[in-house]
Parts: sequence; structure tokens; C-alpha cells
Amino acid sequence: MKVERIEVIALDKKTAAQYAQQIAFEQIGQEVKKVKYLGGGSFGRAYKIVFIDGKKIVIKFLRAQDMLEKEVYDLDLLAANCSVKFPKVIFSQKANNEIPVDCYGMELIEGSNAVFSLKLLLKSKKNRKKFANEVVTALHDIHCCKNEKFGDTLSPKYNCWLDFYKPYAKQILNKAEEMFAGGELPKKVIETMRAAWKKFDIIFSEEVSQASLIHGDFNIANMMIDKNLKLSGFIDPLNSMYADLEYDLFQFDNLSGKWFYLRKAYIEKYGASKYCDAKCAFYGLFHEVYSYIKSGMLVKFIMNPLVKNMKKRLTQL
Repeated sequence: MKVERIEVIALDKKTAAQYAQQIAFEQIGQEVKKVKYLGGGSFGRAYKIVFIDGKKIVIKFLRAQDMLEKEVYDLDLLAANCSVKFPKVIFSQKANNEIPVDCYGMELIEGSNAVFSLKLLLKSKKNRKKFANEVVTALHDIHCCKNEKFGDTLSPKYNCWLDFYKPYAKQILNKAEEMFAGGELPKKVIETMRAAWKKFDIIFSEEVSQASLIHGDFNIANMMIDKNLKLSGFIDPLNSMYADLEYDLFQFDNLSGKWFYLRKAYIEKYGASKYCDAKCAFYGLFHEVYSYIKSGMLVKFIMNPLVKNMKKRLTQL
């Protein structure tokens, strides 16, 4: 994966909604009744399309080049290896002179985003753990998909996990050093990254024996629930790989994930490596810095706990 700032294609919400209506009509051949903005991150915008006959789909615009093939491929791959639903891709469309941004259409997973559900947050500890068990069981389905090689799902080519991950992490650190020198990265972040890097060979001393399929961005914001607060689907993979399966666990502690004991539930049910806590702290911090490098957006309420956790884990080594 390239560690660099991504040039974002300009696309305001109003224009994107107009594009979504046009694309939906052209691809599905039915009149559109309603277009609703669902949300988006640094590089995506998603719109709910409701047709006259009541059919509903989602159109997602990708505001960075070279994302379309991988995202469509990964959704299909994850769907084929998970007991919980991923949205089925219906069509994809490359940027053209009329609509200058890549996009694809997919099934709508009915329900709401788990991170915004107050009712789910207020469930009893017993029921929150029950929800966590559903989540980690489905994630383990994905992790049971293996490959002989590590690396990107489209072209895994590494015999060893660290052959891929260590140079990638070093690129992140090097770029972070440049950003710190330029006043773009807080001192506490770079100092913690340096300290973690010094302990890299200890943290990653256990061999990762199998290349497991991972979602890549498995936090509670990418889990959908139905009106009965039951798990209804997963969305938005990012940088899915054949990797160390524990790379999928660090996101469990972001946002409200800790409230549902997600990482603890996975480890209790399926086990973990000796240095899992330290690895997840390292993965989390370096991933968040990577995300900042790509997008230019420093999310302090995510970054600060990651720095604190990494410092804590280093004292335990």
C-alpha cells in the first residue's frame, strides 16, 4: 500500500445526489422517487436510492482513483466467506466525461449503523456480550478464509507477514517523521511511534503462521443492526488483505467498541498470540497515522486514546 496523501476528487453532496439519480436510472432502468445522503468518509459518499416501485439500492462514489476494482472485489470476497450479510454489488461504473468519479451500486442493508444506536448502547451487559458474540463469530468466518501468501487480496505475494508489514510500517514512520518536522504531527504521536518501533522485534516476535482474510476496517461503525437491535450486516471494508488476523482486532477498541467487549469476546472464544495487546496497540496507532497521511484529517478523539494505549502496552513488555 502506498503511504502518501491521496488527491481527492471534488464532489459536493448536491452534485453527487444528482449524479446518483442519473446513474440509478441509467443502470436499473426505473424512475427514481427519492435520493438520500447516507454518509461518507474521506474518500466516499453513499446515497440511498428509492425507486418508484419501492426497490432500494445504495450508490457509493469513490473520491480517489484506483479504489473501484478492489472495493468491489473485496465486498464479493467477504460476502462469500461470512455468515453475516455484506451488500451485494449490483453494478460498477468508471468515471467518464459526464460523471467524473468512480462509483458502484449495491444492495441496501436495512437497519441502522450500530455506532449511533442509543438503545443498543443501553442494553444490559449480558445482551451487549451476546451482540459481541454474534459479531466475533461472523468475523471468525472471514478469518477462516486462508491463502498461501500474505498481502493485498488482489495480489497476495508475500511468504511471511512481516515481509509485507514491517516495510509498510517503516514507510508510515518515515512519513510521520517528515510531517513532524513540518509541524503537521503532534510531538506525543511521533515520540510514541519511535518508542514502539524500537520494540518492533519484541512485539512481533511470534510468527504469524497463516495468511487470513481480514475486513481491514472492522469497527462498530461498519456494523448494521435491524429494528430489533439484531446484527443485520457489515459494510465498508478498507484495505482488506490476507494478513495477521489480529490486524482486524484493533478497531474493536475504537469508538464504542470497548462497551461491547468486542476484542475481549474474540480472544476468549478463539484465543490470541502472546503479544496480541501490544500488536493491536501498534497496528492501531500506525493505522491511524496512515489514515491521517492519506486524508489530511487528524481525528484527535481516536488518535489520543491510541497513543495512550501504545504507551501503556510498551510499559508491559
